[in-house]
Amino acid sequence: MPAISEIFVHPCGLCESEAVGLGTRIWAFAHVMQGAVIGSDCNIGDHAFIESGARIGNRVTIKNQVMIWDGVEIDDEVFVGPGACFTNDRFPRSPRMSLPAVVSRYSDKREWLLQTRVETGASLGAYCVILPAITIGAYAMIAAGAVVTRDVAANTLVAGVPARRVGWVCRCGVQTSSHNLPKRCSRCDEVLD
Repeated sequence: MPAISEIFVHPCGLCESEAVGLGTRIWAFAHVMQGAVIGSDCNIGDHAFIESGARIGNRVTIKNQVMIWDGVEIDDEVFVGPGACFTNDRFPRSPRMSLPAVVSRYSDKREWLLQTRVETGASLGAYCVILPAITIGAYAMIAAGAVVTRDVAANTLVAGVPARRVGWVCRCGVQTSSHNLPKRCSRCDEVLD
């Protein structure tokens, strides 16, 4: 599919970032803050929120009501399902709290901000929650409603609360409940390793 040569922002969308790639579409009531980086040919659904400091690759689909915070990096060709939510602070408190220890902690991002990465081609199901400091491997698949509390290896299918491996996934999306990673995909015949 050829790239669209301009950026589209719906009249009811808000895009404050100047770092948005060509062909990206930002739909109604989505908010992309200044300082967020969005690649080319992305689709950002209604009511999605992308905070300053978030980085989104090329050809990423972000469905409605997704929350992507500072410290989250999403590689190319990732699918983020409706209502998926990332986190970036393991022990959050309101930075406006009057407790001196909390005020001190939130005065420096290095004290609380944790990085999260979603690698190329991964798919995140509807309403999943991704805890901070997690890496989701390439072409992994997170089931709808899962709570991801630890790293997910490439081509792994996880489900549940907390999320656990329940099978494997090919790049083309075929899933298997096999305990061991199969040698080849049953649909596309790709070698899996």
